[in-house]
Amino acid sequence: MDTWLIVLIVVVVVVVLLLLALMWSKRSRVAQVKKREQAREHLQEAHVRGAQADKERALAEEQAARARRERAEVEERSALAEQEARERAAKADEERAAAEQLRAKAQKMAPDLTVDGNPRHGADSGYPDQADSGHPDQSGGGGATRR
Repeated sequence: MDTWLIVLIVVVVVVVLLLLALMWSKRSRVAQVKKREQAREHLQEAHVRGAQADKERALAEEQAARARRERAEVEERSALAEQEARERAAKADEERAAAEQLRAKAQKMAPDLTVDGNPRHGADSGYPDQADSGHPDQSGGGGATRR
């Protein structure tokens, strides 16, 4: 083979290798640009999602605070209602005690009076028997029972 043919083949191989190296370099740069663009998009999406997560967290904390506040208000109303109920029960007990004291005084002052304020009628009192009195709500047993 002639020398110039060998030189020509070597030159062509070198040129082809250079072209391949340039294409590989360009493809590598394009891939790198695409990766950078994709990384930039990921960073943007991460920023947006982070902001959304912060917003959701703030809303959740606000909702929890509102629920705690409402629960505290309900507990306060409940405590006030219970206190009012205890006070009413205590007042009722006081009224019952006062009524019992008045009933005891009345019994001492006039032992022959019944709870409804009418005198007791018995066989020895000279009054007709209660069964004959015409009161449908009173039994004919001869008088009310004392407590």
